[in-house]
Amino acid sequence: MFACISCSKEDKNANNVSGGDQNLPAIAFIATQDGSPLLINNSLFDTPAAKEFLATGKNPYIGNAEAIESGKKLFQLYSCTQCHGGDAQGQTGPNLHGPDFHYAKNATNKGMFETIWHGTNGGMGAKGLGLMDPTDPSNGLKPDEILKIESWIRSHNPKLTGNE
Repeated sequence: MFACISCSKEDKNANNVSGGDQNLPAIAFIATQDGSPLLINNSLFDTPAAKEFLATGKNPYIGNAEAIESGKKLFQLYSCTQCHGGDAQGQTGPNLHGPDFHYAKNATNKGMFETIWHGTNGGMGAKGLGLMDPTDPSNGLKPDEILKIESWIRSHNPKLTGNE
């Protein structure tokens, strides 16, 4: 789980983010590993918050107490604590409180989303739906869940919302 076992595999859920639902304006995602385009099917952005994020790159859950609590549970459920520590303060993986991030792009919610979805070269495996376990396309985090995790992470340093 600590290695990025699916980084070289094509995302089975992928299509051009400008494709899919033509009614959704879409930001362009970029893989943290190499800066290549990161293709995520628009249909996975299936909640109002996820659709807003897809259109703007801003996380509407920032500061939302219910989303923060849900994000904390997801952070624990998906074993993020094993590397980032119980409070995301860093352990074998980097501190996620900021303002200095191992990957500077994680200062933005779009950048942190890309890192969580597709993983890193530094040992973090992809957590996105269909990528976390290539043998089970139903395993992994949906975009809405990643946004909730981000809201919990950002709650540790309210000055750094990632929506600037």
